[in-house]
Amino acid sequence: MSLPLYMDHHVRSAVTKGLRRRGIDVLTAFEDGHADALDEELLTRATQLGRVVFTQDDDFLALADQWQSAGRHFAGVVYVHQLRATVGQIVTDLQLVLETSTPAELCDLVLFLPL
Repeated sequence: MSLPLYMDHHVRSAVTKGLRRRGIDVLTAFEDGHADALDEELLTRATQLGRVVFTQDDDFLALADQWQSAGRHFAGVVYVHQLRATVGQIVTDLQLVLETSTPAELCDLVLFLPL
């Protein structure tokens, strides 16, 4: 069983498709009616749903840092720079993280890919 994932709207659909083919529970911001939401709204929504956010948006890192500094809790953020990993690497690393981590291990954490 893997942790559920919330996909930021900047992520390529190939990542979502690859994860779903591997049985990962993925909800995209678009599917959730939040395609135009600000990053803070996305992090709030994902946390309400108990889902780890996956993003390739640098601004999300600053937001997570602000939340950590303020003691605001979130379900976790996984980040990879758009030019640092292939779709295959992202899918493989995300699957590994989501299948081997507990919610407590990723809570309030920003994890950087590739591993």
